[in-house]
Amino acid sequence: MISSKNEQLGILLVPEALRLAEADGLDLVEVAPTATPPVCRIMDYGKYKYEQTKKQHAAKLHQRGTQLKEVKFRPFTSQHDVDYKLRHAIDFLSAGYKVKLTVMFRGRELAHQEAGHALLERLKLALADVCTPDHPARTEGRNMMIIVSPKAQVTGKHKTAAKPKKAASTGSAKGSPSSTTATAAAAPAPTAGPASDTTKDA
Repeated sequence: MISSKNEQLGILLVPEALRLAEADGLDLVEVAPTATPPVCRIMDYGKYKYEQTKKQHAAKLHQRGTQLKEVKFRPFTSQHDVDYKLRHAIDFLSAGYKVKLTVMFRGRELAHQEAGHALLERLKLALADVCTPDHPARTEGRNMMIIVSPKAQVTGKHKTAAKPKKAASTGSAKGSPSSTTATAAAAPAPTAGPASDTTKDA
């Protein structure tokens, strides 16, 4: 029997142990049922359960942080597919997982490793708000990869994590209609002159 102050009270009968727990306004909890004799402790059971839940949650997050998810690309993956795979990476990062971004080269694609490196740089930029890279991009056989870890503020916010910036495409951007509209709106409207009097005296 252990008191609420971690004092060893020796072996007590159940009624006496319950009386001591009630006197302290606490609960009598069996913490080692398989021991001989079983070990009980006087404690606040609600607080105990809360602390156990917190420990389990922290252990689960730590386990996720050591698990690795992988999202694969090709050096010339279309922009639509890149954006689709980025959403998967965001889901993994928001759930607390590390993510391995891999660019796979096949055949003659090995002659264009600069395209794979450029793609990884675009991915890092697109995910900059939700993760940090663990190391620079590196080559492993026919693959080029980088591992990123979730930022603390997005971990566990699977539904509300900030969306990544759209990965920039390699093509040059054209002027958008909104810029033309803004320019037109900024131009001052012509000032109307005084109305001329066209009425003649009779």
